Formats: sequence, structure tokens, C-alpha cells
Amino acid sequence: MLKISDFARLGQVSMRTLRYYDEIGLLKPVQVDTLTGYRYYAVEQLTRLHRILDLKEMGFELAQIVQLLDEQVTPEQLRAVLQQRLVEVQQQILIEQERQARIEARLKQLRLDDQQSSYEVVLKRLKPQLVAASRTTAPSVALQLRFARQMLRFLKDSGVRPGEHILLLTLDANGGEGEGSIVEVAIPVEGSSLGNIVERSGGHITIRELPAVTAATLLYRGGPYGLSEVYQSLAIWIEAHGYTVAGPYRHLLLHDQGEDEPEGCLTEVQLPVERKEGGTGRLFFHSGRRPAGAESLALSTRTTWRR
Repeated sequence: MLKISDFARLGQVSMRTLRYYDEIGLLKPVQVDTLTGYRYYAVEQLTRLHRILDLKEMGFELAQIVQLLDEQVTPEQLRAVLQQRLVEVQQQILIEQERQARIEARLKQLRLDDQQSSYEVVLKRLKPQLVAASRTTAPSVALQLRFARQMLRFLKDSGVRPGEHILLLTLDANGGEGEGSIVEVAIPVEGSSLGNIVERSGGHITIRELPAVTAATLLYRGGPYGLSEVYQSLAIWIEAHGYTVAGPYRHLLLHDQGEDEPEGCLTEVQLPVERKEGGTGRLFFHSGRRPAGAESLALSTRTTWRR
């Protein structure tokens, strides 16, 4: 047997940690001296200690580790628990990456505050398009892009001939009740190649015509968190030229690098507009209301496309 000091040295933990693990029933000594209270451990217990430390490094709470080690979890159950933990870590990484991108974008904006905006707004008449569309509620731009690319792959694998570019329509920036923005992914498609794509998607995809609109547009290269200056430029232009907003933002991905934070991505931001007809001409970019049908059509970003 090993004294607690020797066991702690071999396990590379403190004696205080071992005493705490004993108190909560996570790692009990094989023997405790009744007179001195001194703890003794077996060499074989190093295996359990290493498992505890390994699970702790993965982010599991000590109470969870007790359950995993003492409830005779099967290998299949352990794999399922670890897979769920992996998903949680990946989501946390995305959240932190987005927080980093927001900070970097804000720093860049502060550096450019004294410079005149270089964005050129162009008024365009956008033609109607037949699109395959699906809605999702996503807490981050990265998840929105991941959902869109997943949908594009599903269309291609199903024999549908999609267009070159993906459209993201922001239906409601605050309509996800804490879960993020409600976004519609719209991918132009050839009608002759559709087949039974709606049924194959389990009803997640619909086919509709994106109506023709007049839109104030501009080109933007960079990640999603530099868009605040873009929106401000559009707002100033619309107000100055006597227009008002007539529909949700459209983001046309002209050059998608396939990354969650595409700093080099080229996007045409399109905002449907119409001439003002009296009134104050106030701009409303997001109503704060959930669009009609969004509740029934909103999809989880974990939607699995069936093939």
C-alpha cells in the first residue's frame, strides 16, 4: 500500500484533492488508520484516478464522473455520453469564435470610425427565382451557414441541379425566443430536376418562387460581424433617396469559402425597397414579431436530411 503522500506524487495530484475525492465518494482509500486517520491507497487505484482526471479534463462535473465510474456504464453508454459531450464542446467553440469575431469587428470599426464609408449602394431590379427553401432558427451565423451547406449537399445528392449561389433571408433577427434569428435558406434550382425532393426531405424543404423586388444592394467582403457598417450605409442611402424597406434582408453568398467564419467571403447584401408614399418615412428593419408560419416551419439546426 501507498501512503497518501506517495500516491499523490504518483498520480500528480495534491493530497488535498485526494481527501476531497474521499469525502464525496469518488476515490476512497483502501485503508484508513483508526488512530492517526492517515489514508493508504493501492497501486491499482491509480487507474481509477487517471480515469477521473481524464474525464475532468473533458469538462465533466465530479458528480457526473461518480455516476460514470460507479454505475457500471456499458461501453455503448459511455460512447453516447462522450459523443454528447463532444457536441457540447463544439457548440461552445462556435460561441467563443463568434464572440472573438464580434470583438475583432468592433475593434476594426473603432479604427475606421473617422473614415468615410467606402460602400457603394446600387439600386437593382431582382428577377423572380424558383428556389428550394427551408427555415431554421440558429443562434449564430456559423450555424446558419452550416445548415445552408448541409441543405445544398442534400439537394445535390438528390439529383437536384442548384444554382451557383446561396441566399440567406433574415426573416426575424429576434424571433427565435432566445434561440437566435429566424433565417430562410433559399437555393435557386432548375424546376425540371426537382423530382420528389419535398417528400424526400420529410417536408423540411419547400419549393416556391422568390418574388421580383427592387433592392438597394452593396458588396461586402468579410466575416458576418462587420455587417453593422453595411446596414448603416444602406439605411443612410435609403433615407436620403426617399425609399422605405419592403422586405427582409437577403444575403447572396457570391464567394463562399466553406468556413464558419469566412473573412474572405464575398456577399451581396440586398434590401428590398419601395418609394415612400407620404408619412414620416421611418425605417423598420426588424419588427420584433415572428413572421406568419415561422413557428411551424422553423427547423432545428440539427435537422438531419434523409437520403
